[in-house]
Amino acid sequence: MINTIINPAERPEVTQNLSENFILTTVDDLYNWAKMSSLYPLMFGTACCFMEFMAAYASRFDMERYGMIPRATPRQADLMITAGTITMKYAPNLVRLYEQMPEPKYVIAMGACTITGGMFSVDSPSAVRGVDKLIPVDVYIPGCPPRPEAVIDAIIKLRKKIANESIQELQQAPQTHRYYSTTHRMKVVDPSLDGQYLRSSKRDVPPPELTAATGLPLVNNQESTVISR
Repeated sequence: MINTIINPAERPEVTQNLSENFILTTVDDLYNWAKMSSLYPLMFGTACCFMEFMAAYASRFDMERYGMIPRATPRQADLMITAGTITMKYAPNLVRLYEQMPEPKYVIAMGACTITGGMFSVDSPSAVRGVDKLIPVDVYIPGCPPRPEAVIDAIIKLRKKIANESIQELQQAPQTHRYYSTTHRMKVVDPSLDGQYLRSSKRDVPPPELTAATGLPLVNNQESTVISR
């Protein structure tokens, strides 16, 4: 049996080793470490992807272990996760929220509806075909809807991207060419349901095949039949 204490509670001695007495780093590394360790996402959601975003904050996944605390106001947030479909009516509000966020700020596009329009990209006249037409996007999360594990993976990728940033390069890449949406090239067709289908003559009389099969009498020369009363 060992009688000595493995970790004695005593003052650490100052040695001559330089690595044990000084912390050597750069301003970029310290600045990036502070940003990536305290991301404050905005509580923002427009559709079903927001349910998965909330699940990532629950006890099973616990996204707060990355130092992420959700904020209810854009003026205290530096991360926007666009969880859900963005429509053209909501596009100005989304841009306004993004502009109110302080620099440096980041955006994660979550879900197929946010990235390309998803299931609404074919026949919807109001869905925005990609949120990157409105605001710059740093990380994309594909899926419909993505799992909370995918949200955490996107956070890890964003942290790696922040860790490689430089203060001098932040002002060299401003956002340009922002527009609301592209012109939708849709073919305008007449509506199939015009509200007059209840007044159709085919609804008043049975078809000729049914008349011949049941032996009902004909009422005129237009191959129309009526049930005798």
